[in-house]
Amino acid sequence: MKSQLKSIRPFIGALNFEVSRSFYRDLGFEEVVLEPKLSLFIQQETGFYLQDYYAKEWVDNTMIFMEVVNTDEFWKELLSLRLTDTYENVRLTPVRTMDWGKECFVHDPSGILWHFGEFFNEGKI
Repeated sequence: MKSQLKSIRPFIGALNFEVSRSFYRDLGFEEVVLEPKLSLFIQQETGFYLQDYYAKEWVDNTMIFMEVVNTDEFWKELLSLRLTDTYENVRLTPVRTMDWGKECFVHDPSGILWHFGEFFNEGKI
């Protein structure tokens, strides 16, 4: 294809839509309500759609990688939000260093696994 791509916005589900909406706002995303059961969450030029729909097999197998500039700084900010104190089922996994870069993990209230990481080289895997 010769068309230039601009962005990708995955759709994710929520076990409890209201809890997930609150979680993502607390994580620093701005919510744009599109329909009563669908919201766009954006931060800078990155976004995703959260829908009031839950299929266990789908949500349990959803993983999203979001690139950050500095994983260590992101981790410190993440800890300061105290999300595990506020939201049941939210889990955080500290930064780990791999051959390709660094990443930390967040399981959202529904179980979706977010990878937040940075690449060591510009080649990006």
